[in-house]
Amino acid sequence: MQIYFITLIPMLVIACLGWSLSLRNDNVTVVDSLWAMFFLIATAITFSLLNAPSERAYLILLLVSIWSIRLSSYLHLRNHNKAEDLRYQAIRARNQPNFRYKSIYLVFILQAFLAWFISLPLNLASQSTNSLNAFDWIGVSLWIIGMLFQVLGDAQLSLFKSTPENKGKVLDKGVWRYTRHPNYFGESCIWLCYGLIGLAGGAWWTMISSVFMIYLLIKVTGVKLLEADIAQRRPDYKTYVQKTNAFLPWFPKGE
Repeated sequence: MQIYFITLIPMLVIACLGWSLSLRNDNVTVVDSLWAMFFLIATAITFSLLNAPSERAYLILLLVSIWSIRLSSYLHLRNHNKAEDLRYQAIRARNQPNFRYKSIYLVFILQAFLAWFISLPLNLASQSTNSLNAFDWIGVSLWIIGMLFQVLGDAQLSLFKSTPENKGKVLDKGVWRYTRHPNYFGESCIWLCYGLIGLAGGAWWTMISSVFMIYLLIKVTGVKLLEADIAQRRPDYKTYVQKTNAFLPWFPKGE
């Protein structure tokens, strides 16, 4: 646990640096790009502090590096020079005056602590000396499925939005035909993978962190929040909801 507590320090440093960047444009959306990087920093530091990294430690570093760099790069390119995300605009409106200063703990430090808690299976599994087993490979299989849904979902959505004729329309092709939130489903698969690798390493109780992350994706920061007002902005979304699963991929209803 000593190494786990050490990883909190650089995560808080990164959070403070992100906050300082947000002050330039009064836009805290930059924290989205930092989210995945919190886990990469924590995993890399854990790995560097190990005397003799195991095969599992190398596996975790590889998986987290690919996932983190891909997600952070995508979010940075998507949000660069754009207006503050609607989620953060709502938080800003509720916490005036001086939200720009309050955001250091309401947004950045809060997310650093959340990431630290959720990184528990990654940290303890990296320190495990147990041999790789079936749970590791089941986890890797889920990670591959999750990455496919994330990458395809993000790519298809970016292409859809880049076509002017699609403005105000709803994407219901590709992986979006089977789930309204392929990126969140993919992210959940990835976190279930990390939990299973923690279990494989002997820290089965760290699965609670992965379950908590999946709960956030579905009930708090992801699916529920995004769908709160999307039907008002896109009238066709109501029809999309009636025929397409919100989370778990399945064939559209009535087909």
